[in-house]
Formats: sequence, structure tokens, C-alpha cells
Amino acid sequence: MIKLLAISGSLRQASANTALLRAAIGIAPRGAEITLYEGVGQLPQFNPDIEHAAPPIVEDLRNRLIACDGVIIASPEYAHGVPGAFKNALDWVVGSVDLAGKPVALLNASGRATHAQAALAEIIMTMGWLIVNEASLVIPVAGKELDAAAILADPALTGQLHEAVGALLHAIEIGPPV
Repeated sequence: MIKLLAISGSLRQASANTALLRAAIGIAPRGAEITLYEGVGQLPQFNPDIEHAAPPIVEDLRNRLIACDGVIIASPEYAHGVPGAFKNALDWVVGSVDLAGKPVALLNASGRATHAQAALAEIIMTMGWLIVNEASLVIPVAGKELDAAAILADPALTGQLHEAVGALLHAIEIGPPV
């Protein structure tokens, strides 16, 4: 079983990014399991003084990331950047050497979120994670008031999700480039 961890950069209840990730869970093929991490908003502010003796909620995030085979991230753009709470979550795991080479798909729910997507890609590469370009797609659902069920009911959107998840799974199966 290939295990993927989905993380939304949004804390909004009706987030298009979270809906996109919930829809990805709904199309996961046999042999793959996608779990949505929902603790971004509960993480304490990153503090390098306690990084190596982090609170249990931070250790839970690290353990989930270490245990998964790949990560799917969908994040909105706030003021041309990555949302603060999500950047905070990434700060907590930036020094986790066990995550180097972790395959990542960066989904973008809005084609207009180019600044945050570029910033997120830079952060992910700095962390040593491996962005799977074929799995990193713009799937335009933002502003359409679609929940996961509505996304799954749209064959074009579902097709794009299948493409992204399939490309990430393929990258995991073949392993990192040599």
C-alpha cells in the first residue's frame, strides 16, 4: 500500500484547496491510501529553541510525514505568499533529514496563485523534498464554490486529479532520479 499525506495550506472551512484534496482521496486508486492532515491550524508557532524537543502535535506531523511515501499539497495565495499558518507547519519540519527526497505534488486550485506556488516550490526544494512536476497541476476550482463531491462529479476535474495522483504514484514506484 502506497501512503500519501495530503496537506492543505488553508484553514478555511470551505476551502477550495481542502476540497480538492478531499476529492483526491475519493479517486485514490487501489493500492494507494491518501490521508488528509488537518492539524496545520493547531501547531504552535515555530521556535528553534524547542525544535528538537518539539510538542507532541509537531512530532505527530513529523511522524506522519516520515511514514508516508509522498505528499500532496494544495495551498492558497495570501498577499502573494504562502499562508502564515502553513509556512509555520513547514518551518517545524524543515530540519527533518528523514524527509529528504520525499516526493511531493503541488496542486494549485487557482491559476492566479502563481506567486505562492513559486514560493512554495522554493521552500519545498530548500527542504530537500522532490517536487514531481508531472504531478503538480493547476486544477481550477477556486471561486466556484465546489465541495469534494462536486469536484468528483466533474469529469474534467476528476481527470486532472487522476493525472496528478497517478504521476505522483508513478514517481514513488520508480524511485528518485539517480
